Amino acid sequence: MPKCRSCNAPLKTPFCDLGATPLANALVAPDRLPFGEVHYPLFAWVCDDCRLVQLDAFVSRAEIFSDYPYFSSFSTSWLEHARKLVEGLTRRFGIGPQSMVYEIASNDGYLLKNFVAADIPCLGIDPAANIAAAANSAGVPTHCAFFGKACAEEVKARHGAADLMIANNVLAHVPDLADFVSGFKALLAPEGVVSFEFPHLLRLIEDVQFDTIYHEHFSYFSLLSVERLMVAYGLRAFDVEQLPTHGGSLRLFVCQADADREETQALRDLRAVEAAFGMAEERAYARFQDKVSAVKRDFLRFLLDAAAAGKRVAGYGAAAKGNTFLNYCGVRKDLISFVVDRSPHKQGLLLPGSLIEISGPDRIFAEKPDYIVILPWNLKEEIVAQLSEVRSWGGQFVVAVPRLEIIP
Repeated sequence: MPKCRSCNAPLKTPFCDLGATPLANALVAPDRLPFGEVHYPLFAWVCDDCRLVQLDAFVSRAEIFSDYPYFSSFSTSWLEHARKLVEGLTRRFGIGPQSMVYEIASNDGYLLKNFVAADIPCLGIDPAANIAAAANSAGVPTHCAFFGKACAEEVKARHGAADLMIANNVLAHVPDLADFVSGFKALLAPEGVVSFEFPHLLRLIEDVQFDTIYHEHFSYFSLLSVERLMVAYGLRAFDVEQLPTHGGSLRLFVCQADADREETQALRDLRAVEAAFGMAEERAYARFQDKVSAVKRDFLRFLLDAAAAGKRVAGYGAAAKGNTFLNYCGVRKDLISFVVDRSPHKQGLLLPGSLIEISGPDRIFAEKPDYIVILPWNLKEEIVAQLSEVRSWGGQFVVAVPRLEIIP
């Protein structure tokens, strides 16, 4: 029987079964088609003790993250999100040239470049060699390594303790939570602050965001489960913000357990919201699978009706969530002709599982499809604005989560 990666209790209660799929970011080069793809079960449990939703780990973190196709700088809205975050953290916590800032999973330097521009000492830590190289080339100092207690002690000896640590959308990617969170405890100065961001499990359940479940995301956090995790390793939360990013995220502010920081009313209020939703009880997690199946049926009905009417459908965004969604729904290129993506690192490859071709955005304007399915639905406003010319031929945008919506 599998054990909870947070509290080590036996996992007995299913949360969601999405079948067997390839890794969501394992894009396929056309010349690799004859070698096939490996599919892994995509099955989520909920821990009856600490209420962490989680997957079994079928693949090593090195296989997933050592060479990674996602570059944060290709999303303009995410760059602006990072700029505002840096501005707010710098002002609130008095971060300046005398401080030391670390970002864990710093990607291509999309965020830390704001500290570099302000002459604030910083270091990124990221395990993907290709992305770390890009960040260093762009002038953002980056250490290529998986973060954990040993890594924390190494960089602390070289660069000093952290006045501020930032960890955006990485907590879910960690199979060994004990080692990872212990690293923050080891590196953080006595009055230092960590800013964690992660999708909020309550919103995942409420808005049927099952497509955010994929093998690279080992865990799915509520405030309830993440607070229990932090306390177990000598840290504590003192404030929280609710964000619109990634369909609804939390920004959790964490400090050393004995730091002189008062708990905010916002934190107490969100605890009450989760309690009312039933996050500590079985009822919050029951029947999620039924809602997922309903989304699948509605989307397939739309695609089949469009095909019967002679309409052509394309997709936008070769995002991991889109690959979970297409593979669970069983969609192939007979129903979605092609997908476009702004990242040149993805163009010319095929989506895992569905094997739909990825092209540059210009193909949309060349072929003028009737419908464009926005797979990264959390960026739909940005994408609709970028492709406003689609309206000139009567094209329409479609999102399927949390429910089917055709945007005229």
